[in-house]
Amino acid sequence: MCRPQTSKQNYPSQVIAVIEIVDLCKSYGNVDALVDLNLKIKKGEVFGFIGPNGAGKTTTIKILATLTAPSSGEAYVSGYDVTEEPYKVRGLLGYMPDFFGMYDSLKVWEYLDFFAASYRMPQAERRDAIENVLSLTHLEEKAESFVAGLSRGMRQRLCLAKTLLHDPELLILDEPASGLDPRARVEIKELLNGLKDAGKTIFVSSHILPELSDICTTFGIIEKGNLLLSGSKEKIMEAIRGVRRIKAKVLSDTKKAASLIESEKGVGSIKIDGKEVQFEFNGSDLELARVFENLVTAGVLIVGFSEIETNLEDVFMKITRGELA
Repeated sequence: MCRPQTSKQNYPSQVIAVIEIVDLCKSYGNVDALVDLNLKIKKGEVFGFIGPNGAGKTTTIKILATLTAPSSGEAYVSGYDVTEEPYKVRGLLGYMPDFFGMYDSLKVWEYLDFFAASYRMPQAERRDAIENVLSLTHLEEKAESFVAGLSRGMRQRLCLAKTLLHDPELLILDEPASGLDPRARVEIKELLNGLKDAGKTIFVSSHILPELSDICTTFGIIEKGNLLLSGSKEKIMEAIRGVRRIKAKVLSDTKKAASLIESEKGVGSIKIDGKEVQFEFNGSDLELARVFENLVTAGVLIVGFSEIETNLEDVFMKITRGELA
């Protein structure tokens, strides 16, 4: 259960993190949505927040966006407390929710002008700001189109354009690729890569792991309100490097090859996929070489023997199944 709220810490005068979360908890009745969450995200990082539906991703985002208060703990954006200084925080971040309202009767430029005014942007500055975000999101040709006529992908881009109007330091994006077709996902991914190259700090949540793998510099994996693992992609991959996945492509009897491999020291789960035998292995390189040598000695015709690259989805499944210490 979440602990009662305690006194605030004194945040350091020299801010080194765009986001800092300390022992953050959120409860809804008897249900703990977040349990002692701790995170620190530096300027220029693209942080991928990964977890299944109901894991606590959106709750974390709503707290950072000053839309809901934590039950206990602290959260800061560029040194400002999200509960005590919400207006300062809102001026620094751009928030793109999973589900957002669209005013179908407005034209695209009118929609953006409305939000520019909401950000209290002087009228003289709005035209340039709108032209900039339309260009960035490749919506220039849709400026005079009505919002009602936009596709799902274009609506996502328009919401991102709205989020960028006031040139925020931090972008918080909740499932930005949700519900998009493959082409629209690629377009959103390209936009995020462009923002990454421009030096924006981005906090993005998703359960679509392949997209995040190419974009993010750091990751956090959360389930049932608990942060299971966080750090750089390299750090997370290192956590499971003790168990490697190997594939051997054979021309002869795959069942015989699988049986021989299964009998070797260090071999874990094994499966046959066409002419390939895939297996987990937790031994040394020398022990793996002996597996290969023994197959050849037994008359197995091998035309390929290599390690299967571990991806972010593999990491997520292993962690959430409790296969990592």
